[in-house]
Amino acid sequence: MKNKLLGLFIGLCLCGGLSPLCGRENISVKEDVFVAKDEVQDNIISFGGNVTVEGRVKENIVAFGGTITLSGEVGDTVVGIGSVITLHSTTVIKGDLVSLGGVLNKEPGCVIQGDTVYFKSSEFLSRIFRGGLFSVPLLPIILILKLLLMFIWLLLALVVAGVFPRQLALASSQVRVSFWPVVGTGALSLIMFVTLILFSAFLSLILIGIPFLLFLIAVGLAIKIFGQVVLFHFFGESLGKALGIRAPAPLLAVVLGLIVVSLITFIPFVGFLFSFCLSLIAWGVVIRTKFGSTENWFRRKA
Repeated sequence: MKNKLLGLFIGLCLCGGLSPLCGRENISVKEDVFVAKDEVQDNIISFGGNVTVEGRVKENIVAFGGTITLSGEVGDTVVGIGSVITLHSTTVIKGDLVSLGGVLNKEPGCVIQGDTVYFKSSEFLSRIFRGGLFSVPLLPIILILKLLLMFIWLLLALVVAGVFPRQLALASSQVRVSFWPVVGTGALSLIMFVTLILFSAFLSLILIGIPFLLFLIAVGLAIKIFGQVVLFHFFGESLGKALGIRAPAPLLAVVLGLIVVSLITFIPFVGFLFSFCLSLIAWGVVIRTKFGSTENWFRRKA
């Protein structure tokens, strides 16, 4: 079950990141989707709309908000996030059913051959998907942007892990060994960086600080990317060991870590605080290890 959900989530992130850029005939990405009794659809992804299936869906149905009403057959998994899911007596789901933060209604006679994961919705989550806190047209844009950003981070993480595996592993190990010194270094580094940015922006008014400002932006971007990938490796390695993988490969570790971090950052408010803490750790570990080239370059050698 864990492997199925993990693989499904990776697939959704990739599809979500690419869906604004290109379309595919076998995936229906829209708000309202209706599959009649004599129709067959491969995959369905809906944002805040109504999904009604009387015919057959070969693989997966994924809906963010809205409703899912099934009376036909689904060949694999049904996932509803903040959705109202209704299964009629003639429904057959050959895979798993996942309902997160929504409502699940099942009539007697419906068949679910896989596992059922159901977390009831809270009032706060229901308002998010029904337009109480965010308007319905805005919600798909936010989700697409988040998934697209996650896809970009996936590409960056794979590049960094492929080019700098040794430096990545060394910096990741220092997060666990020197956690509080890393946090302190990150806080001081960010304060100094913001101060230099403001000073350079002031000097840019008289054209003197423009080159220095561009240099600072480039350095900050490099620290941000490398430090974030280090944290992906740290969380992914920890998760891999928890799942029984003694020494996960760097590429596998960063992918697992990206999934963990992205899931947490999707949570409102909590995700923002978590991202801020990650920024402190990322800056601290990059500065202390000098981009993973040494354990602690502040320490004097005998």
